Amino acid sequence: MDLFIKTHLKYTAQQPSDLLLQIEALSDVNQICSRTRLILNNDATQQELSGNDTNGTRRWVHCEALFDCRYETQVRIARHEANIEGLPETPRMQIPGDVIQYMTPSRYCQSDLFLDFVATQFDGLTGGALVSALSTWVNTNFTYDNGVSHSGTTATDSFASLSGVCRDYAHVLISLARAGGIPARFVSAYAPDVVPQDFHAVVEVYLDGAWHIIDPTGMAQAPEVAKICVARDAADASFLTSYGAIDLKEQSVDVIRMPK
Repeated sequence: MDLFIKTHLKYTAQQPSDLLLQIEALSDVNQICSRTRLILNNDATQQELSGNDTNGTRRWVHCEALFDCRYETQVRIARHEANIEGLPETPRMQIPGDVIQYMTPSRYCQSDLFLDFVATQFDGLTGGALVSALSTWVNTNFTYDNGVSHSGTTATDSFASLSGVCRDYAHVLISLARAGGIPARFVSAYAPDVVPQDFHAVVEVYLDGAWHIIDPTGMAQAPEVAKICVARDAADASFLTSYGAIDLKEQSVDVIRMPK
């Protein structure tokens, strides 16, 4: 699957500001980017950094009165759809050190508060069967509503309201999976059937010794997900973090399937 991605961000700044930008699709064994262009307004300066766990690219950008960014790329995705339900749990003693951080509570994913719920409602399920049941539960019981959450909304808030956007769906599934002893992490991504089209959030779970994508909203399928970055939760995966007051003027994301 080839995707064409086009993003435009335009903000004005009340004073010179430093911005941390994470909008570039990463390149790895499952997805390769080509024909990439990142265009910033003339007075912006930048410094490239690696993303979390060296997944993807971050950029420090310094802007004066205006931040205008246009990004385009073509991504060839070679990721296959895994049968999540049939995957075994990775034995604890075989979980790598860099994966352990995705088993514990984080700012937006207070997995320790979901221990009783998972143990009671999903008793007897393990591994991929548990993850599949958890994702189905979130998808079935939640209402997609972009007016009920904000940047401070946590998994427990979303669980209480049974509503939210992709970010909230992801936080709840991550929390439930971690409560079941399965490593899970937040993935910022692009996908073609997201409604409304924007930066999307999905989940990766660590099963059978590897990471596997699952989308509790049901809008994206693993072979059509172009990953941007990974994180413990949205706190580390924001597409734009400003260290100074800025005002949104324009924002658009287009993700288009390319003809075969």
